[in-house]
Amino acid sequence: MSGYVRNLALQARAASAALAASDGVTRRRLIEAMAAQLDAQSAQVLAANAEDLERGHAAGLSPAMLDRLRLDPARLAAIAEALREVAAQPDPLGEVTRREQRPNGLTIERQRVPLGLIAMIYEARPNVTADAAALCLKAGNAVLLRGGSEARASNRAIAACLHAALREVGLPEAAATLIEDTAREHVLELLQLSDLIDLAIPRGGEGLIRFVAEHARVPVIKHYKGVCHLYVDRAADPERALDLLIDGKTSRPGVCNALETLLVHADIAPAFLPRALAALAERGVELRGCARAQAYSDAVQPASEADYDAEYLDLILSLRVVDDLDAALAHIARHGSDHTEVIATEDAAAAEAFVRRTRSSAVMVNASSRFNDGGQLGLGAEIGISTTRLHAYGPMGVESLTIERYVVRGAGQVRHPESRQA
Repeated sequence: MSGYVRNLALQARAASAALAASDGVTRRRLIEAMAAQLDAQSAQVLAANAEDLERGHAAGLSPAMLDRLRLDPARLAAIAEALREVAAQPDPLGEVTRREQRPNGLTIERQRVPLGLIAMIYEARPNVTADAAALCLKAGNAVLLRGGSEARASNRAIAACLHAALREVGLPEAAATLIEDTAREHVLELLQLSDLIDLAIPRGGEGLIRFVAEHARVPVIKHYKGVCHLYVDRAADPERALDLLIDGKTSRPGVCNALETLLVHADIAPAFLPRALAALAERGVELRGCARAQAYSDAVQPASEADYDAEYLDLILSLRVVDDLDAALAHIARHGSDHTEVIATEDAAAAEAFVRRTRSSAVMVNASSRFNDGGQLGLGAEIGISTTRLHAYGPMGVESLTIERYVVRGAGQVRHPESRQA
């Protein structure tokens, strides 16, 4: 190990103490200043992003990867606005979530405190640099940011905005440290620093998540792939179901909350599938399905078991016609990734059964999978969507980046009074 990352982590760890001791007003001013810096330095950020995009095109990055990498004035403005939403949220630190007076006079409190130092490991999304920093800092944590090499110029430009904001409010720049050297050996070094890092959050493709999970000696919350399903029940409203399908698959196919598989009850398939498949084909969606689905359109190619496990992040959709709700749930249990599941139905009992029997971090009843997003769920920006079944499950906002500890207030009580006797 070179020690490069350890030195950065030591500085960030020291900065985390200043963050934890800061008051809510200062941290709110910090996030507001970060948003203002992004606005003021937008030309520099977009120029850096153009450099990354040019390099990405030359390297043959996929359209989905280029879409995740791309910034434009509207996207950059949306990032700044998301930061302002985070700034406006209540300060989570010091919140007492439980208070109890014990018979012996002790007051027992559960109080929200920062995690400490968080390592964020991600790929080609430069917006994560701003979002993750804002959320971690708002929650009183320092953050180590290790983005992908595809976005290195964009990440440097955004990090410069973060550092300017930290200086403006008198907090150490190391509180938001960008690991500029993106060599994989440095990721490995990062994951060994159990004495410095309190939590690692990987956000990216399946290979990155697996690498982090296999090599980490620090706690990890995984943001795994999104194999998201829409189940069209026999009691679905066909128009509503079609809207959910088109929005979920085609509005932005390269994101983790896009639909990857359509499951259709056999009773509604004759009325629903021909129109749905035609609408998807018109929008350039490649279709892969079971034999029963292929019977409804020549455009449907045979699907393999691997297709049903795939997060395409592209205009590709897997299809299966199922006999009933139980069959749909069995398919999801076998192939799902605990991300997002959707049911289209007018049958309240079917909807509740679907909600109870799916494990995913978000379950949508007659609503698009695309709503499994921190901003859409009222969290402001999100650090990612956790598929690890721990305290943070689903979109992670500010509160998910804190922990609760006990604070006990007494007046000299001891547990064994007899111990005071000579």
